[in-house]
Amino acid sequence: MNDVFRGLIDAQAEKLLAGYRDSDPFFFATPEHTLLAQGHYSTIPQAASLATLGQVVASELRKAQDQGHPHPVAVGAIPFDGRQPACLSIAHQVVMAGPLSPRPDVMERRPSRYSLRAVPPPQDYAAAVADAVQRIQRGELSKVVLARTLEMQGNQDVDVQFLLERLARRNAQGYTFAVRLAGTAGTLVGASPELLLSRQGLQVRSNPLAGSAARTADTQEDMRRSQALLQSSKDLHEHKVVADAVAQGMRPYCRTLNVPAGPSLISTATMWHLSSDIRGELATPEANALQLAASLHPTPAVCGHPTRTAFELIGQLEPFARGYYTGMVGWCDAQGNGEWIVTLRCAQVQGRHMRLYAGAGIVADSDPQSEVAETGAKFRTMLNALGQAQEGAV
Repeated sequence: MNDVFRGLIDAQAEKLLAGYRDSDPFFFATPEHTLLAQGHYSTIPQAASLATLGQVVASELRKAQDQGHPHPVAVGAIPFDGRQPACLSIAHQVVMAGPLSPRPDVMERRPSRYSLRAVPPPQDYAAAVADAVQRIQRGELSKVVLARTLEMQGNQDVDVQFLLERLARRNAQGYTFAVRLAGTAGTLVGASPELLLSRQGLQVRSNPLAGSAARTADTQEDMRRSQALLQSSKDLHEHKVVADAVAQGMRPYCRTLNVPAGPSLISTATMWHLSSDIRGELATPEANALQLAASLHPTPAVCGHPTRTAFELIGQLEPFARGYYTGMVGWCDAQGNGEWIVTLRCAQVQGRHMRLYAGAGIVADSDPQSEVAETGAKFRTMLNALGQAQEGAV
């Protein structure tokens, strides 16, 4: 257990999950622990840039300590576009427990009914992918990540606590989260497979993912897909671009850095991913977890390469604002420790309305229809948790 949490209320992970309410600022479950933030102590002021946000958070945490807060922890979400306002606060209390224990996943109630609208429609998304492929083949850039959304309107308000529990049960090896957003923006909820950066003392870790394949219930076909992904030159190239960029971003801060020679496979309930587990030791303790994470964002896994060109192309080809999707969700304490994940497999929930997000990395030999299918498979994380078996509709 991290030092910041010693002496805090001892609670089991199950009680934290059951005790979450959508008025709580933050819930976070990982394979190692479960964290629930309760009550609002203060709002982190906006920073001039993402590069300075970590310093602002460190200053606010010190201020809270000076005012008598026993264990201040900053929690929240940061948008994909680092120029946009973050949603960060210091909670009155943060309670931590071990990981959630595996339990049968049962739909304990009849699923709500939803109307679905794809933005953009699949055929328009395919056309945007084809446009991006042509630009890549002309040498304008080497990769861009293009996303699409599903607008869902229900017949009753979304039960965020129930949705969160379903996600946590189905994604025990990933990172399940809920962030209360400012004002009337609702709740950001999801189950991301990707760790952007964690820091504990001088030890740092990043686990970039790039290169994906949809899973299937057919065991033999599922294994065939996993091995094909591991041998795919397209996906291996896409992954190498991301892993190299993350290692390059971490290296200036680290005394030592261990970068795998090649990717391994990891899986979620719906997807196979190529994964690199990058670990290092910081040269000095000055940079906190958020500063380190901000130095990596956005990675080519969510934006592209070169970053500026890919970022501009995303603005041209995506007919919606990403908001917090492909940004960061996490926490940071006064000692600089913390965890920040990439905001994937998520939805923004506002009453009866939800917007789901999914994206795919586009390279020179990407096939538009295959990318439509990949994003459709990624929607299944949220759709399955909602009890919506509508694979063909997305």
